[in-house]
Amino acid sequence: MPDLLPCQRALFDMAEDIAYLNAAAFTPVPRAVQAAGSLGVQTKATPWTPALGETESWADRARAAAAQLIGASPADIALTNAVSYGIATAARNITIPPGSRVLMVAEEFPSLAWVWQDLARAANAALDIVPRPANGDWTEAVLAAITRPGAPPVGLAALTPLHWADGALIDLDVLLPALRAQGAAVVIDATQAAGVLDVDVRRWQPDFLAFPTYKWVLGPYSTAFLYAAPHRQSGQPLEQHGASRDPSGTHLRDGARRYDRGEYRDPIGLPMAATGLEQILAWGPAAIATRLRRLTDELAAAVADIPGVTALPPALRAPHILGLRIAGGLDGLLDGLASHHVTVADRLGVLRVSPHVYNHSADVTRFATALRACLAAR
Repeated sequence: MPDLLPCQRALFDMAEDIAYLNAAAFTPVPRAVQAAGSLGVQTKATPWTPALGETESWADRARAAAAQLIGASPADIALTNAVSYGIATAARNITIPPGSRVLMVAEEFPSLAWVWQDLARAANAALDIVPRPANGDWTEAVLAAITRPGAPPVGLAALTPLHWADGALIDLDVLLPALRAQGAAVVIDATQAAGVLDVDVRRWQPDFLAFPTYKWVLGPYSTAFLYAAPHRQSGQPLEQHGASRDPSGTHLRDGARRYDRGEYRDPIGLPMAATGLEQILAWGPAAIATRLRRLTDELAAAVADIPGVTALPPALRAPHILGLRIAGGLDGLLDGLASHHVTVADRLGVLRVSPHVYNHSADVTRFATALRACLAAR
């Protein structure tokens, strides 16, 4: 069966001898996104000339594209500068009931984890961290934790659709009904999901959800979005500024815009973010996921016969991230791979391999060949 989406390498400044397989950390941007950023730089360099026009229109485009990507309304979206900013905003506006549980998975990313640990202690709530399951099935392990007999109710769950370190799936469609049955608030970090997986706030109904633009949606650093459910849009922002209030300055704005960061009208980041998001929407996350599943399956198959190299089965891993565990560890391995023009990441001792639409089968071959050579040289 042919890919729904062909390789898009021609849209990027990427030489053929480069196997960049680190999208989960930081993606290159397409030339169109580069051009949007360059126009933004020109706007800042010569602000007396309207290189880009009114930045508020770019804010509207970025907000609308982010909303469309996750099934929200633009009024539900705040412009922030990082996922940590969005999670902190959520934390300011959620009360954790005393005696309840705060549920998270082990080894979670700091921007999602640390604030809830602090608030759990302050609220006299139990911190329930689900350990990494031996069989790799996070969904089964988290569901067992939610429904554990005799456990206090879950007051808040801070979750992601997949583990950031190795791409192991955490099926929120299975978990969220059980959490809603306990009346839990739900905050979702969609950093490694938005742009590839089916992220739909209408189906999931989280209280808050955040994602950045510098990974899977091919945008700039320091730009991110926060979804706030309608019943969470009357809260307190982290900061107050002119744009967070109505024209009279008397009241905070209606909708999620009250949570916008200060100086959100960035003439460089907003055009880049909007352009990248609109391209992702044009391709479609489902088509992207199909292509990336094929590539990660090829990657897994290409190294399956190397002794000491193991991966989760496809049913337990996301389509776009392959986590490889290597006997003997990763010492020196990233540098060795880089000498072969292969870029991957070490995350919690896992070799994280994450392709995007600019990768093709030649990159798979280059990676597998380089990995064999590096391991043989040990």
